[in-house]
Amino acid sequence: MAQIIDGKKISQQIKDELREQVAELKANGKEIGMAVIQVGSDPASSVYVGNKKKACAYIGIRSESYELPEETTEEELLALIERLNKDERIHGILVQLPVPAHIHEKKVIEAISPKKDVDGFHPQSVGALSIGQKGFVSCTPAGIIQLLKRSGVEIEGKECVVIGRSNIVGKPMAMLLLRENGTVTVTHSKTKNLKEVCKRADILIAAVGRPKMIDASYVKEGAVVIDVGIHRNENNKLCGDVDFDSVEPIASAITPVPGGVGPMTIAMLMHNCVESAVMFDE
Repeated sequence: MAQIIDGKKISQQIKDELREQVAELKANGKEIGMAVIQVGSDPASSVYVGNKKKACAYIGIRSESYELPEETTEEELLALIERLNKDERIHGILVQLPVPAHIHEKKVIEAISPKKDVDGFHPQSVGALSIGQKGFVSCTPAGIIQLLKRSGVEIEGKECVVIGRSNIVGKPMAMLLLRENGTVTVTHSKTKNLKEVCKRADILIAAVGRPKMIDASYVKEGAVVIDVGIHRNENNKLCGDVDFDSVEPIASAITPVPGGVGPMTIAMLMHNCVESAVMFDE
């Protein structure tokens, strides 16, 4: 029986630690502010934005919400970001993606000051991570490192295989595992003998974007399996990239979907926002 890595519990621990830290900062006259921008009314985005606001309220971060209509122009959005970049009361700026098709996502990401880039998507943040400098790290990979560490999983010296090479998960995940002295292989849709490569992994991280693709035939006995995917199956139930029922009996530890990686992303976003406020003072 695999250890079930409980993302809800671990994310709650992190939020409680941040809540204490924020209370301490407030006692010393420092209030933390985060701006959340949503363009249009995509239902999934609205749920995410709502969860982020709730987390801010719990931790004690003041959140400013900008719900802009679908027809907002790129110029208007960039002007708002520029104003928030200059606002000293705001420590984190978050634009909920995706944005409507007439707005260039790349321009939006690059417009946010790297000092307030709590999502960790700005090219400067990504560059800092790749050469080991200080900067914000994309929230999902940062959350996965916390899941592993707080579950007692040793990364140093382990064979780590990441399935997926996206800018938001796969690439930063590989760099963070390297930073923890893991031996890292990044696989993707063009990888030959994918199963054989995955079966070498002591730690397997699935961010492939295909429901239940990773079954027991990809997993070495005793491996730790982290499932980044989130999908709805034919019965409208949430599932991940990993076929949990097939993999769980042979893994030593595994994250469920839901309740694994998901809650960690918001916890790490809050962590980045608090970090931003602390960094400004240095």
